[in-house]
Amino acid sequence: MATTADFKNGLVLKVDGKLQQIVEFQHVKPGKGPAFVRTKLKDVVSGKTIDKTWNAGVKVETATVDRRDMTYLYNDGTSFVLMDEKTYDQIELAPHLMGDGAKFLLENTSVQVSFHEGEPLFAELPVSVELKIEHTDPGLQGDRSTGGSKPATLETGAEIQVPLFLETGNVVKVDTRTGEYLSRVNN
Repeated sequence: MATTADFKNGLVLKVDGKLQQIVEFQHVKPGKGPAFVRTKLKDVVSGKTIDKTWNAGVKVETATVDRRDMTYLYNDGTSFVLMDEKTYDQIELAPHLMGDGAKFLLENTSVQVSFHEGEPLFAELPVSVELKIEHTDPGLQGDRSTGGSKPATLETGAEIQVPLFLETGNVVKVDTRTGEYLSRVNN
């Protein structure tokens, strides 16, 4: 059991029989009336988010979540195969547990997987990855006034928008949460 004072981002709670992860929270102390805590909760199974308000100091049941460092090995077409870095056991994860950022994963990338009672809940991917551009059209000379972008195919097969000055073979840093280009990596 925990109280609202123990809330932090990433904490997993049992709410109405479901596992909910705190995405964000805010402690509010109005000028008049008691303090309360606003939270945005994400259902770890379905991925739906809800807003819930708690009175300050209320006790809440927490879920025991075991986070393990794992290495992404390969995608067999129907699931992602990962290996526990300590025990070398291999597990298969469904694509919805990996999230949208999985299209940016290279083999042998470290991923953190959360388990509850032996069942995998979700995977936390690295925030950014460095990938090589496999194909992009050349930027046109003089077409720089708007700071435009062009599509590029990365070595994982994912497509993102990159600035016009980048060429095939450049290495770029990509945000796995949004799929956005962050910067060029000097190699």
